[in-house]
Amino acid sequence: MGLGAVKSAWQRQTMIFGHEQSDKYSALVLDNRGMGKSDKPFMRYSTSEMAKDIIEILDHVGWTEPRQLHVIGVSMGGMISQEIAWAIPERIASLSLVSTAAHIENTTSFVENLRTRINLFIPKSLDEGVRHAAKNLFSDEWLNAPDDAPIPTESTPLVNLPPGGIKRFPSNFERFASQELNKRLSPDAFQRKGFIMQAIAAGWHHKSPEQLKQLADKVGRERILVMHGDNDIMITLPHGQKLIAELEPAESYIRPGKGHVLMLEEWKWHNETIANFVAKTEALK
Repeated sequence: MGLGAVKSAWQRQTMIFGHEQSDKYSALVLDNRGMGKSDKPFMRYSTSEMAKDIIEILDHVGWTEPRQLHVIGVSMGGMISQEIAWAIPERIASLSLVSTAAHIENTTSFVENLRTRINLFIPKSLDEGVRHAAKNLFSDEWLNAPDDAPIPTESTPLVNLPPGGIKRFPSNFERFASQELNKRLSPDAFQRKGFIMQAIAAGWHHKSPEQLKQLADKVGRERILVMHGDNDIMITLPHGQKLIAELEPAESYIRPGKGHVLMLEEWKWHNETIANFVAKTEALK
């Protein structure tokens, strides 16, 4: 999961893969340390240590077979996913890296880069914080469009609908704002110290070109997929382009006009692409 996000952000994926197609897939989502229901120790975080957290969970649930894991990571989660693949390459069936980087570089002017980073930590009112997050994460086109999230039906497994069913929001922004407010107003879900510790981990993440080549050799380039939006403000397009050039993945996509969170902004395309890639890499077994 990305910086400051909780596992419910994957609802557009878990509803499909975890519920509607649960006979075909087994899905595991979790909160990284510092967020949600995970522990929030006050210490130096790193993407490699956060990867160890996840590997311990995978070991606990018994997902230890060779080429068993289809790992998908967005933003900071993509950095953690690189560390997972670096640590246990033989267990990776596919590695999908979304809106992420091998390390963060300044690809804009010094002033613009400084402003973007400082704005992450400047205290804001609740409303201002939500609007700032939305502006940084998504394209205006998607935010202003009608709510397109999948709605559970009576036939969706493991779902008990409230009386009258689930209603749509007028726009994607209003759905995002509702979820973000719910997260930020919950002391257990979102704490500033956890956000800062995660930001340190993402900021110091680093995989050199040589390490990426070794990672790709061990996992197999035919098992790696990279996606990036060309309107990504948080992790700009050159980061994705470098990742593609250095990993030489079997599949890569640069999505025109799209922002940072492709798994929400283009959830239908994202889910279909992931499902197809999982099928391809399963066939490699």
